[in-house]
Parts: sequence; C-alpha cells; structure tokens
Amino acid sequence: MKFDLLRMGVVYLHLIACCIALGTVFMSDLRLVRGLLRSEGGKVEADHLAGLHHTLARSLLALWVTGFAVVSMDVWKSGADVMLNPKLQAKFFVVLLLTLNGLALERFVLPAMKKAGALMRLTLTNRLLAVFVGAVSAVSWFYAAALGVGRPLNWQFSLAQIMAAWPMLVFGGFFLMVTLTAWVEYVSRGGAAALERMPLRAVAR
Repeated sequence: MKFDLLRMGVVYLHLIACCIALGTVFMSDLRLVRGLLRSEGGKVEADHLAGLHHTLARSLLALWVTGFAVVSMDVWKSGADVMLNPKLQAKFFVVLLLTLNGLALERFVLPAMKKAGALMRLTLTNRLLAVFVGAVSAVSWFYAAALGVGRPLNWQFSLAQIMAAWPMLVFGGFFLMVTLTAWVEYVSRGGAAALERMPLRAVAR
C-alpha cells in the first residue's frame, strides 16, 4: 500500500509538470498567433521569452526526474521487462526530442528572437527555424500528454506505430504557421490592398 501511494504521488508530480508545460506552450503559441493576426508581427518581449524558457526547462527536468523515479519503481517491483513496453519507450523518445528541441530553442531561436523583437523581423532562415522548433515543441508536449493517459496503448502497438502520427502532426503545424507568416508578410507589403484595387475582370484572369 505504501509503495502504491508513493508511486501515485510521483506520477502526480509527473502529471503536474506536464500540465504546466502544456499550459505555458499553449498560451505562448496563442499569444504569438494573435500578434500575427493583429498585424503586430509576432512581437515577443524578452522577459516573456526568458520566462517561457525557464518554465519549459524546469518542466523538462521534472519530467526526467519523476519519469525515471516511476520507471525505477516499476522495474524494482515487476522486473526489467517493463522497459520493453513500446509505449514507455515512446514516452522517453518524446521527452528526449523535447530536450534536444529545447537546446535548439536556447541556442538558436531565443537569441535571434530577442535581437529581432518579433517573429516577422527575423530573416527567412531564422523564421523557418523558429516556426519548426515551435511546431516540434507544441506537438511533442501534447503527444507526451496523450501517451501519459494512453493506458490502452500498453503492449498493443510497436514503437513505430505509436510514433507514426508525430511527424505528420509536426509537418501540419509547421505548414500552418509557414502559411500564416507568409500571409502576414504578404499583407504587410500591401498585397491585400493591391488585390482589392484590381478590377474583378483582372482578378478573374
């Protein structure tokens, strides 16, 4: 009984860390999209970027520590065979992706964003990198949460099957954000106004 209560407490902390990161990522992405739609060019304050990075970094650390603790307890109780569960392997893989993505965010994206002050002020290469890193972050955090509650996935699918949707979701998120930033840039250059001034016959051609 004490073992089960202890494990439940660690799992609860694991869940809280994931929820904090999910909320932070969702609100940050929503704020960025609103800024783009309001012709603010995706303006982001340096303090916001620093807070975002610190929150996600701490959440990742908490995920690693609590996840390692839960797996250690399960191995101690049931044996090392629990490590062969493809769903567990997928969870570690996603958290590893989040860690590598976080390093890319810290090393490349955040310095460029702090210097530019807005997403649309970045060079095209840096903007695409920022959008890709953002897509990987958002998709991976939600994927990790889905794996955390996906008990029916235990031992039912291979690692490749469980992770099959991840690249498609990343590509979808990346494509949507690239489309949005391309539209914002088009509008900022007067493309929409020029289109409105064109006669209908010319538009039809």
